[in-house]
Amino acid sequence: MSLQPSHFTTLTLYAFFASIVFGITMRETPRKMLHYGIYCFVLFVGSAILLSWLMYFIAR
Repeated sequence: MSLQPSHFTTLTLYAFFASIVFGITMRETPRKMLHYGIYCFVLFVGSAILLSWLMYFIAR
């Protein structure tokens, strides 16, 4: 039995780690780092969901 994560799980993990890196490298204070990281995470996941629905309707 092999464990294969779904596309959404992989996207969420990528968004999580990329948001950490973006938050640390793009802002100066810990509070701003946290807010920017959350902002990036929401944009990553939200845009992926929006684009997936868009592709779903285009393909039909």
